[in-house]
Amino acid sequence: MVKVGINGFGRIGRMVFQAICDQGLLGKEVDVVAVVDITTDAEYFIYQMKYDSIHGKFKHTVAAEKSEAEKAEADVMVVNGHKIHCVMATRNPADLPWAKYGVDIVVESTGLFTDSSAAEGHLKAGAKKVVISAPGKGNVKTIVMGVNNEEYDPKTHNIVSNASCTTNCLAPVVHVLLKEGLGIEKGLMTTIHSYTATQKTVDGPSKKDWRGGRAAAINIIPSTTGAAKAVGEVLPVVKGKLTGMAFRVPTPDVSVVDLTVTLAKDTSIKEIDGMMKKASETYLKGILGYADEELVSTDFIHDQRSSIYDSKATLENNLPGEKRFFKIVSWYDNEWGYSNRVVDLLKYMNSKQ
Repeated sequence: MVKVGINGFGRIGRMVFQAICDQGLLGKEVDVVAVVDITTDAEYFIYQMKYDSIHGKFKHTVAAEKSEAEKAEADVMVVNGHKIHCVMATRNPADLPWAKYGVDIVVESTGLFTDSSAAEGHLKAGAKKVVISAPGKGNVKTIVMGVNNEEYDPKTHNIVSNASCTTNCLAPVVHVLLKEGLGIEKGLMTTIHSYTATQKTVDGPSKKDWRGGRAAAINIIPSTTGAAKAVGEVLPVVKGKLTGMAFRVPTPDVSVVDLTVTLAKDTSIKEIDGMMKKASETYLKGILGYADEELVSTDFIHDQRSSIYDSKATLENNLPGEKRFFKIVSWYDNEWGYSNRVVDLLKYMNSKQ
């Protein structure tokens, strides 16, 4: 059983923990021994897990207790009978007590330590591996489950990135186009993305991103994203061929990728539909979904899959004699689908030890 520590018990940290519980892994395949945040108040952690405005109520038994009688407040969560220590955050990951708790893999979900030089602190603290729940920088191996996970080498890849939620949506779609022999000449991606915790509830200061400082719930906000370029890291054959942008929109969860692409070979919407459906039922089952109904964003809340291809939305704009220019649309729950892939990556890495 792999011992896991979660550094950062915010949206993704909690969703990863909940996914471990919902998949029936806690105390069986995965032992979450500690979670780290800016408080050690177990009662507050439990409250945050029990009631979620998007994903509903926590489905598991929870209680709080003190690790030592003299503690001022409870600092241990007990979930389904399993104890998880609440640890105070540190500025340097090297100061975290991973050796004390025998941690094998750290889920780095603060959003702060995405560079390998910073994430290495977890290894110095006693952890064996680090999974960054964001795009990584430096000496970091980027893995998208279902696409390039077989490239993971336990001997050399000690710091691994689960990429971004958007890359996890786009990469499986691109993977199908390549695997089925269509190829890609070039493409532009737009993600229509729900607002996240980095944005403002009312207009506020945002020196690096002026538009990003505007009120999230009443604006459509153009933004940058490296998600399309990052696909080139996991699928090198398309490196330099894809780029894109984001629009942050006034919805709290679920996003959608719009890929406008020129393919290398002639095809049709019917053929693309068939390829995506086949992939969703075979080599990308559980990763890629296939939607053939008139669905909207809330229909995908709490969907475990990375990417759900919308067959009703595929378009082509080909002149006579052309059969290569298409618009492909795919949905994703940017919180829940992504968090389930983090858990899948944990399981996969452990299986290779």
